[in-house]
Amino acid sequence: MIGRGIPSFILVLLTLLPVARVWTRTRSDATAEFNVKEHYTKYEFRIPMRDGKLLFTAVYVPKDSSRSYPFMINRTPYSVAPYGVDQYRKTLGPSDEFQRAGYIFVFQDVRGRNMSEGTFVEMRPHIDNKKSKDDVDDSSDMYDTVEWLLKNVPNNNGKVGIWGISYPGFYTSASVIDSHPAIKAASPEAPMTDLFMGDDAYHGGAFMLAANFGFYTFFRPQAGPTVPPKNFRGFDYGTADGYDFFLRMGALSDAKAAYFKDPNWLWDDQVAHDTYDDYWKARNLAPHMKNIHCAVLTVGGWFDAEDLQGPFSTHAAIGRNNPDIFNGLVVGPWVHGGWARYDGNHLGSVSFSSNTGQYFRSQILFPFFEQYLKGGGDAKLPAAYVFETGTNTWREYSSWPPAHVESKTLYFRANGELSFERPGEAAGTADEYISDPNKPVPFVGYPSTSVPQEYMVADQRFASSRPDVLVYRTEPLEHDVTIVGPLSPKLFVSTSGTDSDWIVKLIDVYPEDYPEDAPSSTVALMDVPAPSVKMPGYEQLVRGEPMRGKFRKSFERPEAFTPGKVEEVEFTMPDVNHTFRRGHRIMVQVQSSWFPLIDRNPQVFENIPDAKPADFQKATERVYRSGVQASGIEIHVLP
Repeated sequence: MIGRGIPSFILVLLTLLPVARVWTRTRSDATAEFNVKEHYTKYEFRIPMRDGKLLFTAVYVPKDSSRSYPFMINRTPYSVAPYGVDQYRKTLGPSDEFQRAGYIFVFQDVRGRNMSEGTFVEMRPHIDNKKSKDDVDDSSDMYDTVEWLLKNVPNNNGKVGIWGISYPGFYTSASVIDSHPAIKAASPEAPMTDLFMGDDAYHGGAFMLAANFGFYTFFRPQAGPTVPPKNFRGFDYGTADGYDFFLRMGALSDAKAAYFKDPNWLWDDQVAHDTYDDYWKARNLAPHMKNIHCAVLTVGGWFDAEDLQGPFSTHAAIGRNNPDIFNGLVVGPWVHGGWARYDGNHLGSVSFSSNTGQYFRSQILFPFFEQYLKGGGDAKLPAAYVFETGTNTWREYSSWPPAHVESKTLYFRANGELSFERPGEAAGTADEYISDPNKPVPFVGYPSTSVPQEYMVADQRFASSRPDVLVYRTEPLEHDVTIVGPLSPKLFVSTSGTDSDWIVKLIDVYPEDYPEDAPSSTVALMDVPAPSVKMPGYEQLVRGEPMRGKFRKSFERPEAFTPGKVEEVEFTMPDVNHTFRRGHRIMVQVQSSWFPLIDRNPQVFENIPDAKPADFQKATERVYRSGVQASGIEIHVLP
C-alpha cells in the first residue's frame, strides 16, 4: 500500500492518492500543463453491491464524446478525495500519457473506508465458493462495480483496465480473481500478497516495527461513511531519532499502553498474530489467484521497503494457475511506488544512469493498457522486463527467475574471507559476537523516525565496524558476477540464549578508486535527506533480510534453541538482479538485531508481544564455518 509501512504521515497521505503527485519537479513528463477540469467532467455515484451496501465512486469522463473510451479503475482504502463534483484531481491515471489519450477514470472507496458503506476488513479474505449475496469480497465488489459502470456510464467501449499501487495493488490482484469478462488488462503494482510472509507486517517472522507503528498511528478504524479531514497531523515522536524513541518505548506490550490507548484493532491484530496462524493464512491471496481472464502486468521495485516480495508472489501465483493469459513482470530500481512518482535515475548515493521511471510509464505501462483496452498495437513486452543494477541495464527474460543459471554458494571463511571455495577448517570452528538487545544494531547510520527508502541501498560502513556484526568479503573480483533470483542463506549457528534473530545482508563494496562524489539528491525520501557520502569504498546494501530463529523449522510452531547446541538456520531472501562489477568486492554481514526496522528479540524463547523489559538479555552468538558446518549464502549466477 503506498503508505502501508511508510511512517512519514504526510508523505503517506500524498502517495496514497495515486494521481496526487507532489513530486512533479522530479518527473520529466509535463503533468502540470494538463488541465483535468478542461478535458473531463466529474461525476460521483454510490454504486450498489449485491449485499445492498453502497460504495462511493468518483468517475471522470472525457468531454470529447466523438468516440468511446475504456474504463481505468482504481480502488483504494485511502480516499478518492477531493469530494464534490466541482472538486477535481490535478492529474488522472497512472501517468500523464493516460489522461491525454482519453480514458474514463474511476476511483472507488473500498467498503468500510471513507465515504463507502460496509465493514472494512484488513486484506479481506477471498471467498472461493460464494453461497449467497452476503458472501462478498473484493472480487465480487469489482464485478458488481463493472456491471454497474457498463450500464450507467455512456460512451464506454465495453473494456475495463485496473491498476493500483500497494494496498490498491492488492485490490487490483483481488479484483481479477474470477474476473468480469469486460476486464481486459490489470496492473497490480507493489501488491500486498501475504502480509506475514515478507510483505508489510513480518519478514522472516520478525515484526516490521518502525513501518507498522508509523502506519497505524494514522490508519485507524472508522465507525461509518465519513469524509476524511482535509488537514492531518502526523505523529509527534518528540525526537528526530527513531532509534532512541523506539528503544525508550520498550517492548511491544508497552506500545499499546503508551501510544494506542484509543482502540485500534488494526494495530492489535498485526502484533497479536506473531505466528503464521489462520488469521494470516486466510489473507494470503496467492492460492486464490485463479480464473483470471485478462492480461496482467505485475510491477515491483528492487528497493521497495514495504512490498518487495508481493510482486514476485503474485506473478508466480498467476503463472501457476492461469497459463493461457499474458502474465508479465516488470521490476525496476525503484522504491515503493517510485515508478509512478520519480524519475528513477538514482536512489540516495546510488546512480542508475537513466530516468527509469519515465521510461516505464511511457514505454511499458502505457503501451500495455493501450494494446488491451484500445487495440493500440502489440506492446512487445517480454514475460519479465527487469532492471539489472550494477550495470544499470534493462534485461528481457522469457521467465522469472531466468532459466539456465548456475547455483553457487559463497562460504564464510577464516579472517573474514568470503569465497566460492568450501572451507576446510576443523569441526566446531566458528566466529562469535555478543548480541545485546538493549544496544541493538541500527538499520541506518543516521537519525530517522521513519523508514528512509534510501536504507535499501544505504552505505553499510557504519555496521562493519561494530563488534556485534560479522563481516565476510571476497577479494576484488576479476570479472563481473551477475546474481539473479532469490538468495538462500544457510547458517550453522548456536546461541547462549533460547531464541535469536539472524539478519543476513548482501553488500556490494565499491573499489577505493571509484569516482568520489555521489549523485545529488533532488528529493528527501521519507523524513530525512539522503546523507552525503564519499563513494570510494562505499558498501551498498543489495539485499538484507531477517530470520527469527524460533521459526527455523516452522512459521506455525516456533521452537526454542537449546543453549550452545549447533542448529541449521536456512531461509530465503527476496530476489535480486545485480551485477558486482570487476574490481568490486562481494560482502556478507551477519548480525542479530536490525533496529528499529524490526522489533527486538529478547533472546529468550517466549511470546515476544508480551515480553517485559527484564526479559531482554545478552546472548553469545556463534556462526560456524567448518567443512561439515559450512555457513554461507546460496546464489544463482548468470553464466
